[in-house]
Amino acid sequence: MAEIKAFKGLRFTKKAGDYDTLTCPPYDIISETERLAYLEKNPNNIIRLELPGGNEPYKTAGEILEKQISDGILKKDDNEAIYIYEEEFTVKGVTKKISGIIAAVHLEEFEKGIVLPHEFTLSKAKTDRFNLMKATSCNFSQIYSLYNDDEKSCTKIIEKYLSTAPEIEMTDEAGLIHRLWSITDKDITQKLSELFGDKKLYIADGHHRYETALNYRNDCREKGICKEGGSRDYVMMMLVDMAHEGLVVFPTHRLVRDLEGFDRNEIIGKCRDYFDIEEFDDLSNAEEQLSTLYSQNKKAFGFYTGGNNYTCLTLKNTDILKKLLPEMSLASQELDVTVLHTLILERIMGIDKKNMANQINLTYVKAFEDVTENVRQGKGQCAFILNPTRVSEIRDVAAAGEKMPQKSTYFYPKLITGLVMNQF
Repeated sequence: MAEIKAFKGLRFTKKAGDYDTLTCPPYDIISETERLAYLEKNPNNIIRLELPGGNEPYKTAGEILEKQISDGILKKDDNEAIYIYEEEFTVKGVTKKISGIIAAVHLEEFEKGIVLPHEFTLSKAKTDRFNLMKATSCNFSQIYSLYNDDEKSCTKIIEKYLSTAPEIEMTDEAGLIHRLWSITDKDITQKLSELFGDKKLYIADGHHRYETALNYRNDCREKGICKEGGSRDYVMMMLVDMAHEGLVVFPTHRLVRDLEGFDRNEIIGKCRDYFDIEEFDDLSNAEEQLSTLYSQNKKAFGFYTGGNNYTCLTLKNTDILKKLLPEMSLASQELDVTVLHTLILERIMGIDKKNMANQINLTYVKAFEDVTENVRQGKGQCAFILNPTRVSEIRDVAAAGEKMPQKSTYFYPKLITGLVMNQF
C-alpha cells in the first residue's frame, strides 16, 4: 500500500531571517497585493519561489532557488528525516491543535487505489504547477492527505515528540501557531514507514499538485532525466489521522449570479417537489439552524436572496437521487453537494456541470458572511448556504473510486508554506 520515507528537507537558514517573515499561506489564496507585502517584509519569503512574478516567472523561480542555495539562504538538512508539523488555532472560540507527519510519499496512479482523490480539478492550475516544478525541481508546499490509524500506532509516535520542545515555533499574521520537529532516528522513521505499509491515503487538499507530480515524473522519465526509483518518484505530503480531534472541515457556499429569468418564488415552488420548505426571518440563525439539521443527518440548505429572511430547504427523501444517479455509489448520491447540484442547480435552475466547472453562473465562497454580503450588494442573485462535508464521506467517496464536485470541502487551517521543502 502507501510507501513513505524520510528525506533531507530543504530549509531556511538563520541567514534568511525569522520564520514568521519567511512563510506564507498557500499560493492560491494570495493576491498580488499580498504577495508584494510578503516580499516587503522579507525578500527571502517563500512566496518568491512558490508564486514568482515577472515576465518569465518560472525561469525566475529556478534562478532564485539556485542563488538562495549558493548564498546559504536555503540548505538541505544533513540527515534524512520525517518531520512532525502541528498547527494551533481557534474556531468559534475553541482552541484546537492538528498534527501529522511530513514525509516523501511514493507517487501512485489513482487507479491503483493507494492514493485516492476526492475532488475534480482544473487544468489551468495543473499547468501552472507543472511549469514551476519543471523549472525548480522542488516541492515548496505539502499535499495534505488523510489516513486511518485505528490502532493509533502512528499517533503514539507523534505524541512523544509533541511533548518536547519544537525546533521551529512561529505565529503567523492570522494568529495561528506553527511548530515543526524532525525525526532523524532511523529506527523510528523505519517504523513509521512500516506502519504505512497497509494504509491508503486520501487527498484532502492538493489534488492539482499531486496530479502535477505524476505528470512531472512521467515527463522526466520520457526525457531520460530520471529512472524508476529516483527522488522524482516521490512527493512531499502532510499525513494526518482522519480521526484526529483537531480536524476541521468548513463548507464552501454557492453564489448564483447572472442567471436569465431568475425568479425566487418559482425556484421555491419547484423545490417543494423534493424539499420541506421553512421560512425564517433572522438570517443570523441560519448557520445554527443548518447545524442542528446536520447533527440529525439531514440534507439541508439555506436559500438566501437578500434582506434578513432566508429559506431552509430540507430534503424529504434520498431515494430520488438513487433514481437520478444510479451509476453513483450511495456515498456520492447522499453528499449534500450532490443533492444541491443535481436537484436544484441542474434540474431547477438549469446550471449544468460544464457551467459549474467554468463558473459561468456560479461562484464558490468560503465564508457565510461573504456570500450573504455578495447577495446584499447585488453581486449575486441568491446564495445557497451549506453544511460541511463529513470526513467519513470524503473517505467513502474516494474509496468508491469516485470524486466529489469541485469545492466540496475546505480543510481548515491551511498548511503554511516555507517550513520545509523537498528538492529532488
